[in-house]
Amino acid sequence: MLGLEELKEHIKVSDKLVECPVKGCDKKVSRQVEGFRRKRKFQCPEHRIYISPTTFEYEFDTDNLLWRGREDLELLNGIKALKGESGMARDDSEDAVTWNVFRFLDRRGLVAEVMGSLLDTSLEGAETMYWSYNPGEGAAWSKLRRARREFGERPRIGAGPDLLIASPGALVFIEARLTSDNESVPRKDEATKSYLTGGQFWFPRVFLSDYRTIAVEEKRYEPMRFWLLGSWIAARMGIDFYLVNLVPEGKEQDIEKTFGAHLRAGEERVFRRLNWEDIYREILKSDTDRADKEKVTGYMENKSAGYDRKGELRGAFRLR
Repeated sequence: MLGLEELKEHIKVSDKLVECPVKGCDKKVSRQVEGFRRKRKFQCPEHRIYISPTTFEYEFDTDNLLWRGREDLELLNGIKALKGESGMARDDSEDAVTWNVFRFLDRRGLVAEVMGSLLDTSLEGAETMYWSYNPGEGAAWSKLRRARREFGERPRIGAGPDLLIASPGALVFIEARLTSDNESVPRKDEATKSYLTGGQFWFPRVFLSDYRTIAVEEKRYEPMRFWLLGSWIAARMGIDFYLVNLVPEGKEQDIEKTFGAHLRAGEERVFRRLNWEDIYREILKSDTDRADKEKVTGYMENKSAGYDRKGELRGAFRLR
């Protein structure tokens, strides 16, 4: 897997060509200009990566994943059947980072310990679901499917959170970000949904602001969805709800204030911004297998996040 130590600090980009970002490689490929495409003319013949001026993509998803044993891949195949195209082969893939970090925690039984510590709550007995996929059901978590129906969402439109942690005392939705921000707006057909009336008019019970202000004017449609759906599920289960925006340090620093201003929050409903770096530090403190710990912490320390417009390499996290 390629990272900061293996990649050039600067790449040369012309109107027609982009050089391979791997140190010591003199190969150049055609420049991509309209979206990212996996064609031979954009692929380095030596390192088998597809290149653009700002990022690159491996030939296979598994080339970008730390955990790919039989059980890991069986779970991932179930997720992909539900989620569809994941883009996990891309160097700046948020999904790949989410899998690599949280699959380590999951495999080592550390999800409840680490996330419980960061949220200052007990998550004992928690079940972790990636992109809402429940292995026991072989489908999206039934409680989330029920909530989506209640608020008028069609099964093939929209999605669940990147991570869903369900424990006897709390439900946690995590939306993970790496290079992207939290801006999102509803599509034209969203107006037909029952966000305002579903759940016996649940919307005004958990929001201080109106739908248009939050979803359209301030472009917080996805966080709005998850606060609405998750809080309703948790209330029906009789447990607390946490919505977490997981971002690198330095990003979305005012999100708790700006999005939080629209929420009816309290001890039973909490919105939090957490950093990937927080999780890194919790992993360092954990008492677990040294080899696996070094594997995931080394990955985070070396993780790249593509190139900026000047061709300068960016680190994903502030860990050095």
